[in-house]
Parts: sequence; structure tokens; C-alpha cells
Amino acid sequence: MSNDNLERATFGGGCFWCVEAVFEQLLGVESVTSGFAGGHTQNPTYKEVCTGTTGHAEVIQIVFDPKLISYDELLEVFWTVHDPTQLNRQGNDIGEQYRSIILYENEEQKLIAARSIKTFEASDMYEGNFTTQLHPLDKFWTAEGYLQNYYQTVGDENPYCTLVIKPKVDKFYKKFYDKLKPEYK
Repeated sequence: MSNDNLERATFGGGCFWCVEAVFEQLLGVESVTSGFAGGHTQNPTYKEVCTGTTGHAEVIQIVFDPKLISYDELLEVFWTVHDPTQLNRQGNDIGEQYRSIILYENEEQKLIAARSIKTFEASDMYEGNFTTQLHPLDKFWTAEGYLQNYYQTVGDENPYCTLVIKPKVDKFYKKFYDKLKPEYK
């Protein structure tokens, strides 16, 4: 990060294409990078992570301007675009690599995330207990280039985008339209 005023947030909420497609449209978000974290294999590839043997989760790393969007607001979007009650899965994407996880970078993020988990778990947004893991970020591994900005690049050409990602984006638009970058309105 070249700008000292920017911060990072790292979340995993199922397939990284689904959550990347939403967060990159938020005002205050400078960049979103798909990758892997929370595992034991050094520099894992997408194919290795998909086997479920590396221990990694598919995650996104968000670089954001806290003057324009807060970590709390990012977490609110996170809870809206995935189901934190599903253990090691999101819909038909099944495996430890699809787990719900927040990887914090400092004590402040840890406290905000822990409070957010309690608040949203107590709400009527979802039935059941949250399975979201909360861990310090050890290492973030960037996914291969062809996996970045997948929804924006591939869109309707891939049935997965049409059937799985688009409904999440549509749900996001309904709730967070006022937080979109102008080019997405």
C-alpha cells in the first residue's frame, strides 16, 4: 500500500469470486485481490487449494480508505453477501477452503470483528450459530492472475457467474446502493 492512510481487510466468505465482485464496487475501496490465507502450504496454487489439502481459505484482501468506508461497514457487507452459519461451505461450494473467516491485521480489527460477529449473530439475519473463524492474518498469498476480477472479466460467459455470483451482487445492490462507486450506479 503506497498511501499511508489506507488500510487492509481480509475476509473469506466462500468462493472469492463472489465476494470480490461485491467489494470492488464499494466507494472507498481502492482494490480487491483474490487469494488464499490460513493454511500451511507455502505459495499455494488455486488447484492445490481446491483439493482441500493445503488448509487455506479462498479470501479477498481489500485495500480501503477508512475516511470513506469503515471496517465496520465492510463487515456489514460481508455478513450480507455470504451465509456465516454454513460450516466449510457456501451453497454448492463445499470444503474447508470455502469457510467463513475474518483475518485481522491488528487488535483494533480483532475487537471490531468480534463485536460484529456477536451483533450480527444476535440479529435475525440468519438462523443458527455463526461458524465464522476469527484469526490473525499470518500470510496472504495472491491467487493467479486469471482469477482476479473474475466476475467483471467473465460475467455472463460463465454459468457460475450468472447462477451464483449475480444473485449476490443483486442482493448487495438492493441494500448498499448508496455506498456504490459512481460508475456502478
